[in-house]
Amino acid sequence: MIALLLALGSSLAYGCADFLGGLGARKAHVLRTVMIAAPASLTVELLLWPFLGASFAPATLAWGAASGVASAAAFALLYRTLAIGPMNVLSPITALVSAMLPVGVGLLQGEHLGLAGLIGLPLALAAVVLVSAGHGAGTMRPSRTALLLAFGAGAAIALQLVFLRQAPADSGVGPLIIGRAVSSAVTLAAAGLMYRKLGSEKPAYAMSATAGALDSVANLLFLLAARSGDLAVVAVIIALYPAGTVLLARTVLAERIYRTQLIGLGAAAVAVSLLALT
Repeated sequence: MIALLLALGSSLAYGCADFLGGLGARKAHVLRTVMIAAPASLTVELLLWPFLGASFAPATLAWGAASGVASAAAFALLYRTLAIGPMNVLSPITALVSAMLPVGVGLLQGEHLGLAGLIGLPLALAAVVLVSAGHGAGTMRPSRTALLLAFGAGAAIALQLVFLRQAPADSGVGPLIIGRAVSSAVTLAAAGLMYRKLGSEKPAYAMSATAGALDSVANLLFLLAARSGDLAVVAVIIALYPAGTVLLARTVLAERIYRTQLIGLGAAAVAVSLLALT
């Protein structure tokens, strides 16, 4: 139950972070947004160090650095995805892709699900698909480029979660700090190489920084959830984060929510209840 609550908190934080990050990327080049979000995220993790502790064994450094590279790719791909297409379609597609790989890794590592889990897990995945069913009259269809970016973002998020899960359990926030330091360095290096292509638009500083801070909180809650529960279950719960993004997009941007999406939200609630019994 603790792992489930932590995963739900992580899902909510991811949904809010992605909404703000995607909105910020509409105001300036995506790298300008990530240049603010990534360091803000690192700052939050450094502030947590004295309270949660951290160790930096070789395995922590290796898995943390790998998660950082994946995180940098996820930041850029996801924010760019949400900036060029309808959030209520692309965000759930990204989430579905991001759930499949961790689920496979968890099951291959020997995780077992009870009857409730065997029903709840596919129901949760179906819920993500239903939430993504936003096509119809009045809904902008995503381009092929946006769809490819969504799949790429989902794969990068999945790798980040898997790499963080492989870090030693007694490493505290060490892998998060290393990962975010690497992702910040990668982002700044990419921005330096592409400086002339970044445009002159000023980024939404507060929005981008808040997105980064929320992403850091989401990563921390995921790490705690994965250390106390099954990766397969935790990853699927977190993949429900588009529900938050869709609701925010409806409230702030007036993006339409379709009946199938509402059914998906209901299915998600049932799935979470079943997984809580696992």
